[in-house]
Amino acid sequence: MSSNSSRFAFVSSDVPDARAARDALAARYGEVAVEEAEIIVALGGDGFLLQTLRETMSSGRKVYGMNRGTIGFLMNEYRVGGLPERIAAALPETIRPLEMEAVTQDGETVSALAINEVALWRQSYQTAKIRITVDDHVRLEELSCDGVMVATPAGSTAYNLSAHGPILPLDAPLLALTPVSPFRPRNWRGALLSNRSTVRFDILEPGKRPVNAAADHTEVKAATAVTVRESPTKTATLLFDPSHSWNERILSEQFRY
Repeated sequence: MSSNSSRFAFVSSDVPDARAARDALAARYGEVAVEEAEIIVALGGDGFLLQTLRETMSSGRKVYGMNRGTIGFLMNEYRVGGLPERIAAALPETIRPLEMEAVTQDGETVSALAINEVALWRQSYQTAKIRITVDDHVRLEELSCDGVMVATPAGSTAYNLSAHGPILPLDAPLLALTPVSPFRPRNWRGALLSNRSTVRFDILEPGKRPVNAAADHTEVKAATAVTVRESPTKTATLLFDPSHSWNERILSEQFRY
């Protein structure tokens, strides 16, 4: 085991391929506990990588993902050999999560972090009606829709892209505000906001048209108001191979459509 590899901790999803890869890498390079590691090597898909980032948020540890999942947009290519050299040459990208504060019909306030997006969607068969305020200025008095979200650059290729939102470079100081199946205004396609913006969603007719909210996988039912902003203090750092950097992936993805 090299002195470089002694900094590594290996974690994996429950998928058999990911578990086997974790065992192979740990046997080859040795490992330390996550709490003692400088670099965490995450093996699985994008979902597992995001989980790892949430668990190590603001710890100072860097996360290097290798794809043992399906798409693996955020992951590097899986190879057993040359891992210390690859990590030494990797490019860091620091990302900031979103902070969600949601108030429910029962008066409960729920706070959560999201690396991908904070999303709202209708809870019943009826269209949701939502007022959108940006930095204390009402921008849409009433959006009738199936849902709406605020996405980070890291999350812009996930749910946001499926809803026809824009793809953002990871270092762009922007957030994507994207509707899901807007009915009124029918032609509204969302907005690009400064990452210093604070967005507030007020649910209109919450008793008749209930809305759920989620910060990544933290779900809040029957929300009446949701406030979203980029965290000013919390960070996570991803490592990418120079030959397949995040910005290169973003450019390639945009020219596929």
